[in-house]
Amino acid sequence: MVRIRVLVVDDHRIFAESLAAALAAEPDVDVSAAGSGPAALRCMERAAGEGRRYDVLLVDADLGGRLPGTGLSGIGLPGTRPAVPVQAGDEDGLVDGISLVAGVRTAQPGVRIVVLAEKDDPRRAALALQAGACGWVAKDCSLSRLLTVIRGVLRDETHLPPALLTGVLKELTAARKHRTESERLVQSLTPREREVLRCMVAGLGRKAVAERLFLSPHTVRTHMQNVLGKLGVHSTLAAVALARRAGVGPVELETLTRDVVERGGQLA
Repeated sequence: MVRIRVLVVDDHRIFAESLAAALAAEPDVDVSAAGSGPAALRCMERAAGEGRRYDVLLVDADLGGRLPGTGLSGIGLPGTRPAVPVQAGDEDGLVDGISLVAGVRTAQPGVRIVVLAEKDDPRRAALALQAGACGWVAKDCSLSRLLTVIRGVLRDETHLPPALLTGVLKELTAARKHRTESERLVQSLTPREREVLRCMVAGLGRKAVAERLFLSPHTVRTHMQNVLGKLGVHSTLAAVALARRAGVGPVELETLTRDVVERGGQLA
């Protein structure tokens, strides 16, 4: 019999342990529980090291706590809190449920993730799907329904409550439209301006950009002003948010140096 390894992640200990006990009664399910995002990541790291990776994570949508303050990366819907790459050794802050989904999908893309929610919320369900979740299930659903979802996501199915479908589709369509507009604006930039934008996404200030690109601070200032104007924003923070929606990642410093050398030191 092929066994399904499940990890329940919920900061309400009674719920997590009760759900784990109920799932453990199934003959083909091995289950563990974790009370926070960092604890879940430690469990996953330990299991992977032992060659016993988890197949499915059941993650509380309202997994509480503050987010770590570094390494932000947008999920894709405008006006939402960004996901963060989380570290297994993080002992300090907690990680919210949707951010945990994004972090796990990056670290272990083979793991299927189902979000457990106390209420139906199309916007958050859309966020969860964009972060990499395969399902959104109400916490008050039956055990048989949850088991159906667990087995379904292992067959690459996506599970949503019927009442959420229309709302989630609207949210995803709006997010795609917003992303498409952001991509169009980024495409209007010159190659040098896109390079400067990637430096901005990496968190480099004007002086650091000038040093990395071998430009004068005045030239960098001009490029940054052009970037803001073409993107239709008024601050570096807004430009970075738009860039992330368009899929623009931070520049790699090693790549910057190599590109300049390959161009023979030619500067814009």
